[in-house]
Amino acid sequence: MTKYREILRLYSLGLSQQSIANSCGASKKTVNRVLKRAKELDIHWPIAENDTDAALAAKFFPSARQEASTRAMPNFEHIRKELMHNGVSKKLLWMEYMEDCKKLNESPLMYSQFCYYVQQDEQKHRASMHIKRNPAEQIEVDWAGDVAHFTNPETGKQAKAYVFVGVLSYSQYAFVEAFMDMKQKSWISAHVHMYEYFGGVSKILIPDNCKTAVSRIGAWDEQRINQSYQEMAEHYGTAIIPARIRSPKDKPNAESIVGNISTWIIAALRNDQFFSLHELNKAIRQRLILFNRRPFQKKEGSRESIFLGEEKPYLAPLPATRFELCEWKTATVQFNYHISIAGMLYSVPYELIKKKVSVRVTDKLIEVFHNQERVASHMRLYGRSGQYSTIAAHMPHDHQEYLQWNGERFRSWAAKIGVNTNVVVTRLLASHKVEQQAYRSCMGLLKLADKYSPKMLEAACQKSLLFTPAPSYKSIKNILVTRGTELLVANESPSNTTPHGITRGAGYYRR
Repeated sequence: MTKYREILRLYSLGLSQQSIANSCGASKKTVNRVLKRAKELDIHWPIAENDTDAALAAKFFPSARQEASTRAMPNFEHIRKELMHNGVSKKLLWMEYMEDCKKLNESPLMYSQFCYYVQQDEQKHRASMHIKRNPAEQIEVDWAGDVAHFTNPETGKQAKAYVFVGVLSYSQYAFVEAFMDMKQKSWISAHVHMYEYFGGVSKILIPDNCKTAVSRIGAWDEQRINQSYQEMAEHYGTAIIPARIRSPKDKPNAESIVGNISTWIIAALRNDQFFSLHELNKAIRQRLILFNRRPFQKKEGSRESIFLGEEKPYLAPLPATRFELCEWKTATVQFNYHISIAGMLYSVPYELIKKKVSVRVTDKLIEVFHNQERVASHMRLYGRSGQYSTIAAHMPHDHQEYLQWNGERFRSWAAKIGVNTNVVVTRLLASHKVEQQAYRSCMGLLKLADKYSPKMLEAACQKSLLFTPAPSYKSIKNILVTRGTELLVANESPSNTTPHGITRGAGYYRR
């Protein structure tokens, strides 16, 4: 707004119109117009205190004020929202405003007036408030926009390193570390290292709306904290309050420190050469110590002195154990009632076949959840891919029975029938390179006792051993089929031999 009071005051001091224009930041034409109008209205310096610049503007040029009041004013709330969209300009909104005024038969503002009133409205909404931060109240975290670099010793090429920044809001004491990527594992590891660097935990943690922190982005009530991130917060006893979308003022210290880190650490190391991420982080740590010790420009002390003297004593202590990084995955139970995680297969109850389950993966443990209830737990497998970890209780009943069959059980079963049957089964199991290949033959052989009788099977095995040291299932079955009656008679008449020359018996000749 034109400085009417200042123009009149300086004119009363005898300054030229050009000097007044230079002092008030106005054009010489404007100064001339104001002085001419003041002379017409017989207004001279000094003037009353209640004659503000706005009041003088209404007195000097009432027609312009009246003209503006008769014109249709734009919807400033609508304009603020529309200007947030890409490609939308004030010129476009003014043209749409003109069309609306034409439809309503109203007088529109000219483009310059439109821009002026829109600017006035924007200034009203740019008001900011200083929020007093309490010691150890919150930590703001973010990834720096600029990346660091190091040389890969194997390829000789430059590799990118992404820089994590954590800042205590009260003292602005910072933590910085570089990682190979910005994935979940790096994000969680950065927080664990940050808490250990600070030597304590704040009440609140304020991250950005990245996917590693917030799994669903929307309104405040629609934000959902990433499950691994939430577990970490519960372990350290802190609360996560993500910043609003496109609201950097929710974490101003992190935004400010990120810029300083880019200058005083990342840019400062641009000419140094590193051959590993470890070397890069070692140099970053040295620069970080100097950064935290650098004195403030507008207040006493440094980040480190305020942190050690006023904030660190109020941080909550670290938990007794370090947070074990976990990763959550979703898997579908296969028809063999196993799920596949990192190339390994882990069993779950067979009732969950073809259903989705949540899997918590750590370096040592695999835990499976269905409807937020843990249904399986396995030690994590490493090494050759395709290995199975199977719990018998997860299998259907018939599969459990099959799993129980082994060579020792077949031998025990055969021994109950007779000595000769046990010998045959033992030799059947030994006749294959892999014992399991003989299980079907042993099962078929022992099941013959149900069709004939255990005594007949024992007799058939005895007779078969007379002809060959390694009888087969087929040879014993043929004996039972062709000589079943003879074996039955022999079993029923144990003293069927005579001292005479005929030893084959009447049964042989009856055939």
